[in-house]
Amino acid sequence: MSIDRTLYKLGFEISPVILTDGLASSIYGGMLPIVALTQTAGFISSLLSGSAVTTDLDRYFAHWRPMSGSTLLDYDIGQYPFANQTVAANAMIAMPLRLSMLMQAPINADNTAIVKLTTLSALQAALQAHANLGGTYTIATPAAFYSNCVLRTIRDVTPTDMKNPQSAWQWEFEQPLITESGAESAVNSMLSKIDSGSKMASSAWTNASAALGNTALGGSVSSLANQITGLVGKLAL
Repeated sequence: MSIDRTLYKLGFEISPVILTDGLASSIYGGMLPIVALTQTAGFISSLLSGSAVTTDLDRYFAHWRPMSGSTLLDYDIGQYPFANQTVAANAMIAMPLRLSMLMQAPINADNTAIVKLTTLSALQAALQAHANLGGTYTIATPAAFYSNCVLRTIRDVTPTDMKNPQSAWQWEFEQPLITESGAESAVNSMLSKIDSGSKMASSAWTNASAALGNTALGGSVSSLANQITGLVGKLAL
């Protein structure tokens, strides 16, 4: 197998899912490839049985591929009334991206029933801990890299007519619109604009009276009120 084919298979078929932060916070770089969790039991089983640890990627525990239906771009259109058609045509609302990955892990000569049970049980516990620590995921696909994703569901999608049960698992990821770093960047940008521009003080729209004063109608009412006040003052004299 060529080096290019090996790297492709390792990156997109054997370990395309990478845990970031959370459980991987103590690891240099803050990243933990999923193969470190799915292949551990197989390595230990090989060592205990006295056989050599396999380096053949085709014999690894889990193999991955993207499923149909993943989104590369996703926008919604505003359904509320608009001032004109030009504004309505530009009312595009970005939606979170979704990605589904299929993990195939059948029982075979290399991955026995005991290895499968141990691997999936340990994987479940590790992913639960990763979620509790606020960890996210980076997923590599041949079309794009999805970063800062959250794992929503892992469910069994094995066809019922297969003799090997629970051998295909669908992982559903979602890429939120706002991340911690993105929110921090947005806040810093807003504060920078406020610092460099004019600040609103007493004329801020903080109540109904102030809001009315910032409109043409409010200006007319305020001018009339000043005239009446002046007239009343003169009559008092």
